[in-house]
Amino acid sequence: MEKKADTPERLRKRRYEESKAAQRKEKHKVWGTSILQQEAEEIDLFLAKNGFTKRELILMGYETLQQKVKNDQTTK
Repeated sequence: MEKKADTPERLRKRRYEESKAAQRKEKHKVWGTSILQQEAEEIDLFLAKNGFTKRELILMGYETLQQKVKNDQTTK
């Protein structure tokens, strides 16, 4: 695969990326998690049908798990 020729636009984008990469890495976390294709498709369909984002799924799931742990600890 050949590398595309450097154009002023490509050079500008590359410089921007180099200057912002560390800042973005400090601010955001990307998990390299994988699930079965069938589960992923089911989740994507559910999210699209109901107007949720994957970010909302993660945050709501986290809040639900926190509540579950809190309830489990109070019932012991």
